[in-house]
Amino acid sequence: MKDKRILYVSSEVVPYLPENEVSQMSFDTPKMINDLGGQIRIFMPRYGSINERRHQLHEVIRLSGMNLVINDMDMPLIIKVASIPKERIQVYFIDNDEYFKRKHTFVDEENVMYEDNDERAIFFTKGVVETVKKLNWVPDVIHVQGWLASLLPLYMKKYYKNETIFADTKIVTSVFTKTFDQKLSENMHEKVAFDGFDAIDIEILKEATFENIMKNAIDFSDGVIISSENITSDLTNYIETSGKPFLPFTSKEKMSEIYTDFYRNQLL
Repeated sequence: MKDKRILYVSSEVVPYLPENEVSQMSFDTPKMINDLGGQIRIFMPRYGSINERRHQLHEVIRLSGMNLVINDMDMPLIIKVASIPKERIQVYFIDNDEYFKRKHTFVDEENVMYEDNDERAIFFTKGVVETVKKLNWVPDVIHVQGWLASLLPLYMKKYYKNETIFADTKIVTSVFTKTFDQKLSENMHEKVAFDGFDAIDIEILKEATFENIMKNAIDFSDGVIISSENITSDLTNYIETSGKPFLPFTSKEKMSEIYTDFYRNQLL
């Protein structure tokens, strides 16, 4: 993996958020590639629960300042950056006060999903791609981890399809345990449709369940990794019949060899 460029786009990453299946894997996988000589970047949202002083986040003025159009609204994009201690790994944070300056990540004090999680996912996706374009850092592989990042395959393959710098970039999506039962939003489909997608590409988002959001990500990915032992049978069947190269669940002990083989043989 030496000198290969891997972009990790994750909804949660240790040490900036508490350890869970997604956040830990979103640290372990980039560290693995970094240790093998790959060039990596990580992008995640800058949630309000992240202590900027403790983690030494600072704004990157040259990358901030643009507005992203989300459902016909102009939303300012702020980019911050930090380094994971001892790992020499840079993490870029997508920030916007309206979407991310909150005490919690995905749910409010009553444990109810935020109504605008769909807009946050769109903003995060666009913010990542626009920032990577400004960096002029072209990834060989984009690895998507966590449902809030799961619109990225759709946007890369359709909304940004004419961006020639990404012509050879491959996308892999990790699928994790189901983390919410209700719909993400009643009108997520309309908000995504504002960006001009063909109806067939986003039909499944009319029912914005966890499974359907992940199925849409699978549809537009070049490869899929099953990153939990207990994903739903519905998603398991969808992955196995998708025709996409996929990697079954792998224990952490075997991850380095098997993941790098998957990158090399199925994506690079």
